[in-house]
Order: sequence, then structure tokens, then C-alpha cells
Amino acid sequence: MAKDAKISREKVFSGWALLPKGKAPDTVTPGCLVLEGGAFRGLYTAGVLDALLEEGISLQTVIGVSAGAMNGLNYQAGQIGRAARINLRYRHDKRYVGTRPLLKDGGVIGFDFVMNDLQLEEPFDWDRFQDPRRDFYAVVSDVNTGAARYVSKKEPVDILKAVQASASMPFVSKPVVLDEVPYLDGGCTDKVPIEWALSKQFEKIIVVRTRPDGYRKGADTQLQKDMIQRFYHASPDFAQALASSNERYDRQMEEIERLSRRRRIIQIAPSQPVTISRLEGDMEKLGELYYLGYHDARAKMPKIREYLGIGTSDQSLGSVN
Repeated sequence: MAKDAKISREKVFSGWALLPKGKAPDTVTPGCLVLEGGAFRGLYTAGVLDALLEEGISLQTVIGVSAGAMNGLNYQAGQIGRAARINLRYRHDKRYVGTRPLLKDGGVIGFDFVMNDLQLEEPFDWDRFQDPRRDFYAVVSDVNTGAARYVSKKEPVDILKAVQASASMPFVSKPVVLDEVPYLDGGCTDKVPIEWALSKQFEKIIVVRTRPDGYRKGADTQLQKDMIQRFYHASPDFAQALASSNERYDRQMEEIERLSRRRRIIQIAPSQPVTISRLEGDMEKLGELYYLGYHDARAKMPKIREYLGIGTSDQSLGSVN
């Protein structure tokens, strides 16, 4: 019995029951929130977004890539702590991560489990998410052309399928079909869509990264290039886009850091090195990463409010347990 209890604790973050919880105020703040992906590194983003929601900062437009898109769903629904509670409680549930969702959904993450099976325990606020005052985009990668597509919830497309496509990691996931076109992880073509946000002429842009300031990926190794050719030789345009994605990412980081220095945008990035893997299983490390994002955002909140022009706040506006 004691051994079973120990295993149970190891499979769930020890502070799970104390995570923030509640509904954010129903406000809309002009601007765009750009969310990087990174699989379970997205718990950093979840912490940042919960801190923003507690302060009543709900940006009008959200664009997310992969895990960023999944976090963005909960942010636009105004559900404080939902992403953290799911990831820090169900990471080791066979329905959520592993071979079972791979066989059922075609990917290692059980998207159907999150958005359907958990509706009784963690219901998703569709009414808030569908509010026409807010817009939401998921970045997906066209396997045929190697181009990025930015799917809005206002398009006649199943936005949940778009988010699933955005989070479908290459090499291990089957493409998700939208409008008879196969798509994979948005990070294959546009890991942090800052250019898209600038092209839409948003005056206020907040970028949430899942790697520390100054991080660079560098060029692919020969092994990585060989894997790309092996898996995607039948889709040469996509293979080329995937092979050059790290170089594009490094250029994006240069641009984001330059824009941040000029105060054209605000970036929120981990203040400490992020050592977890994409499919990290250490629940305490994942919980620590969530709170790193939460406290990094809290520390930056006065600058965020000044940048957005929404004044100061004496206390959290959200309902938190």
C-alpha cells in the first residue's frame, strides 16, 4: 500500500490541489498574444497566462503554436489553472500521453481525452471562447506545400482540429486533415509567429517564450537532416521547410529580442534555464516550471500594465482558490 501511494504521488504534481483556479474577469484588452510551443515546456506558458488572467489581462487576439495553441484555448476561455491542472494531474494517464492516444488520435498527446473525456472534471467554457470580441489562431504546417497556415476560430473550420494539427509533432504523429489538406505541427514552419503579429499591425504585442532569453537552436545535425529526408522525402517542400525551421527560429529570436529592447513588444521568457524534455515525466520539475512562468509574469506585471496602458492593480482580479 505504501509503495502504491508513493507511485501515485510521483505521477501527480504534489502541489496539484493548490494550483490557481477560477474565472477571469470578462474584459478584453487590445493587443496580440504570441505563444511559442515546446510540448511540456508549455507549462511555463500556462503559468504566465494564469498570472495575466488573474490580473484581468485578456488580450483580444491570441496566436499559438503547438502547446502554445493548447494553452491559448484555455486563456481565451478565461479559465485560470485549467491547463496546469490537466498537465500536472494527468501527465502519466495512459489516455493522455503515450501509445494509446497514438493509436486512437494519431499523436502522442490525447487531444480527444482533454477536450471530451475530461468535460465533467474540467469543462471547457465554449461560450467564453466563442465570444466574437476575441479572436484565436492556431498555426499549422501544410505537409504538401511546406507553408504555414494561420487558422482563425472565425473560419468555417473545426478550430479544435486545427489546434490538434498544430500540436501534432513531426516524426511521431499522423497529419491532421483540414479541408482535405494534411497538416502537422505549426512549429515546423513558424515556431514563434512574430512576423504575423507585426503584419497585422497590432500596436501591442506580448510574446511568451518557452526558452530563456538568448537561447538559440543552431543548425540541424546531419542525423536530423537524414531523419527529415527519410520521413518526408515524398513531401519535398515540407521537408525543406522543416530542415530550415531552426535557422528561421534563431532569426525570429534575434528580431524578438531587438523589438523588446526597443519596447515595441514585451517578451516574457524563462528567467532560469529550462532543463525539462519535450515529454518530461518528472512531475515536480513540471510543477516548478509552471510556477516559474507564474512568478516571472508577476514580476513583470507593472511593466506589462504600463506597456498595455491599463494602469496598476492593487490585487488580483480573478477568482482564485
